[in-house]
Amino acid sequence: MPVRPPRICSCGKMVPSDAKCPCQIQRAAERKARFDKTRPNSSQRGYNREWANARARFLRQHPYCVACGAKASLVDHKTPHRGDQTIFWDKSRWQSLCTPCHAGAKQRLERRQHRTPTP
Repeated sequence: MPVRPPRICSCGKMVPSDAKCPCQIQRAAERKARFDKTRPNSSQRGYNREWANARARFLRQHPYCVACGAKASLVDHKTPHRGDQTIFWDKSRWQSLCTPCHAGAKQRLERRQHRTPTP
C-alpha cells in the first residue's frame, strides 16, 4: 500500500501526512477555548436535575442504542434544540445512543448539517 509523503505546514515544519503539526493543535485548542468562553454552561442550557430525571426514565424505557443496538448511555436530541425549550423537552425528538455512536457518527452528521446552508 503506498504511503503519502509528508507535507509542509504553513509554519514551515515538515509533518507526516497522517499527523497534525503542533501549531495546528495549539490553534485548535485556542479556538475551542474562545468558543467555550461564550457558551452557556450545561445547567443554563437546560441540563439540570429535571433533565437528569427525565433522561433516566427515558433510558429505562429505551435501554438500547438506536444506531447499533448496544446498551445506551445517553439520550440525544435527534434535531439540535439550540436552546429552544419546546424542542428540548419534546420526547418524540429524543433517542437513546451509546457513547461511541453519539461521539462519532452523530457529531459528524451534526457538524456537516450545521455547515451546509439551508435554502
